[in-house]
Amino acid sequence: MCLFLNRAPFLREMQLAFDFNRPHSHSVSIPTHVDEFWTAKQRAGHSLHEVSYRACYKPQLPAYFIQRFCKPESIVYDPFMGRGTTLIEAQLHGHRVIGNDVNPLSKVLTYPRLNPPTLVDIEKRLQEIELSADAEIAEELLVFFHEDTLREIYAWQTHFQSVKSTDHSYKVDAWLQMVACSRLTGHSRGFFSVYTLPPNLAASVASQRKINERQNQKPEYRDTKVLIHRKSKQLLRHSLPDGFWRDDAVLLTESADQTPQIADESVDLVVTSPPFLDTIDYVQDNWLRMWFCGIEIEAGKIWQLKSLEEWVARMTDVFVELRRVLKRGGQIAFEVGEVRNGAVFLENAAIKAALDAGLVPEMLLINAQHFTKTANCWGVSNNRKGTNSNRIVILKKGCL
Repeated sequence: MCLFLNRAPFLREMQLAFDFNRPHSHSVSIPTHVDEFWTAKQRAGHSLHEVSYRACYKPQLPAYFIQRFCKPESIVYDPFMGRGTTLIEAQLHGHRVIGNDVNPLSKVLTYPRLNPPTLVDIEKRLQEIELSADAEIAEELLVFFHEDTLREIYAWQTHFQSVKSTDHSYKVDAWLQMVACSRLTGHSRGFFSVYTLPPNLAASVASQRKINERQNQKPEYRDTKVLIHRKSKQLLRHSLPDGFWRDDAVLLTESADQTPQIADESVDLVVTSPPFLDTIDYVQDNWLRMWFCGIEIEAGKIWQLKSLEEWVARMTDVFVELRRVLKRGGQIAFEVGEVRNGAVFLENAAIKAALDAGLVPEMLLINAQHFTKTANCWGVSNNRKGTNSNRIVILKKGCL
């Protein structure tokens, strides 16, 4: 296997044995490699990636595996696509992409950046759209927004709800919705809101009241068109490779264990990160973005897995489906995090689920970054409680 060609020596290499009480097999050993395999620098990837999402990973993670596992024009799939990091990075490398996420918000955030408009088209469309100031508003949201800003947000919401995919301006409007959604709340004047939590974690109304009291603040007016234009310039500041624009991306909103739209043995590489075990509430953390986009999700449809046994069962079903869609010899880079203060290592559970689904575990790669910004934000030591480290299980569909 040539995964690590042209690499410096590993920080260390070890063998771990996992005993899963499997019939006819008492344990399985896979090599474990620990190093800093990609940069710890912030915003070191393409500017198109700079849209925040809960528990997203850096674009350098999928880039690392795409560069090593993909031949030209490969098909790269992410069954839990989130903000679309894997898909955008794969398309930047010239590959075809398939993405899936049960939350339609992922499609809102991903589609426009796979087929972005020009800044000239964005500027023209911003001038064309008139924002009504007479919308009725929910007063509880005034803890986040100045009243005039909130009326603009309602006007944007109404506009986007009227847009149809057949409209001539759909591509630009989809971009504007993505940017507006990403600018709703945050901790700088570049967002529509007063100072609040980082944009990948929406505060509740009650929590925001406390933040306002603690900061002795009240929302000031934000010009939403100006901020959308500014963020668009930031996202488009890097040039795109020739051939980046394409219309063959497939984006689904299915449960990851049931994706009949994807053909058998059609995918070359899967790079993904599944829902963490009882760590992240994907609905609560995204409630304001989902409200803005008019997204309502049936209770229980987005997985909130509370027990390790339930997590293994669900991931086994996902791996069965991934084994179906993978080509023979195709590979999976499955990124998992440490949960419960490091007491549970999900890579062990992921390997068990993969074995039960008939996949072959090849190695565990631990990317340990020497960088403390994220950790410091939450008062956690570097590389503790899942900060600044990625644990990736590499799996393969065997060739029979």
